[in-house]
Amino acid sequence: MPYVNVRITKDGVTADQKRAIVEEITATLCRVLGKRPEHTHIVIDEIDPENWGYAGMLTNEWRSRPRE
Repeated sequence: MPYVNVRITKDGVTADQKRAIVEEITATLCRVLGKRPEHTHIVIDEIDPENWGYAGMLTNEWRSRPRE
C-alpha cells in the first residue's frame, strides 16, 4: 500500500491541478513499481507560506525580497 505525502505552499492551487498530481503520481507508482491504483494513497498538504521556511527565512518573506 503506497502512501505518498505531497507538501506544497498554499498558493491558489486548483482542484484540477491537485487531481493531475494525484493521477500522475498514481500512474508512476503503477508503471514503475506495479502497484495497484486502488491501494495507492496520495495526500496533499497545503502549507501557508508564512509556515514554511526557505533559505533561512519564511517563504512569504523570501518571495517578496528584492531581486538582484
